[in-house]
Amino acid sequence: MSTYKRVNYGDIEPVSGAMHTLSDSLESKQVGVSMVRCEPGWRNQPHDHETNDHEEIYILLEGAATVVIDDESLEMKAGDAIWIPPAATRQIRNGDEESAFVLVSAPASRCVTATCGDEEAAWSTSGFVG
Repeated sequence: MSTYKRVNYGDIEPVSGAMHTLSDSLESKQVGVSMVRCEPGWRNQPHDHETNDHEEIYILLEGAATVVIDDESLEMKAGDAIWIPPAATRQIRNGDEESAFVLVSAPASRCVTATCGDEEAAWSTSGFVG
């Protein structure tokens, strides 16, 4: 039996015509991951994640798009990443060409970064040292 799960986002039916949510298929319990392929002019609904205390990171892989956070428009180009706190209202507004995002979310109340003081909860980066 494998200790990992593998899916292809293309096999997952998109929500709102663009968002392929991977977490359920991967059986992830702590991290939300979605692949978003935005057609020209696509927009999602403004929303926040205050109720479930999820922070998000949006990574733009292809194209260009605008992300509106608390009424501030941020122009993104391929390679850009932004962090969004749970209470902030956010919306993707795609431009005239297709774009592709990876969205990652996780509970904000648990520190899992390399800079956490609690060594047990710290995110391990040692496996990436060459």
